[in-house]
Amino acid sequence: MDMKQIFFLPGASGSTQFWHPVQQALADTYQSHVIGYPGFGRTPSIHNLNNFEQLTDYVISQIQQPCYLVAQSMGGVFAVAAALAKPELVQGLVLAATSGGINLDHFHVADWRQMYKEEYLTHPDWFITTQTRYEDQLQHIQCPSLLLWGEIDPISPIAVGEYLQQQLTQVELYIIAQGQHHFAKTHADEVSHLIRTFLARHEQ
Repeated sequence: MDMKQIFFLPGASGSTQFWHPVQQALADTYQSHVIGYPGFGRTPSIHNLNNFEQLTDYVISQIQQPCYLVAQSMGGVFAVAAALAKPELVQGLVLAATSGGINLDHFHVADWRQMYKEEYLTHPDWFITTQTRYEDQLQHIQCPSLLLWGEIDPISPIAVGEYLQQQLTQVELYIIAQGQHHFAKTHADEVSHLIRTFLARHEQ
């Protein structure tokens, strides 16, 4: 029997290493791949990829078979886009500390953009300037979704996860105690357990 497929999506750093602890913890049950973002982190740039919309199309184009998507922070915007574009292939979503493409103006989130610009000088600025919104389409996502949020994350507070919980149809929300924005890396054992339990419950 073929192993189920997971595609991991990093956050705005584009670090393909971010999900490795969770990826390794699930390797006995799931085949997995990390989708790198051309021009970010260690992923080389490619021709004719010059804005956030083209990057979104690139990520969606990588999904060619039934799979689950596990996404960190800004990667969740791509995961939502993929679930809307390819509902026949995306069998489940795990969204960690993400906006999911909603308007965050009313959630009093910490501004990460200046720090991001200073830390990632060579990265394109698409994550900073994008105004991509999927808020009005979230109800169309029918696959099961697991929302993971950090208890003390100023960048994506719990209220954001609670709002997404109200908008999605088949959804569970778990709060990681003392988790900050990168809890999926610092609390990899707990996150891996939650993902494994979720996927086992909803496998098709």
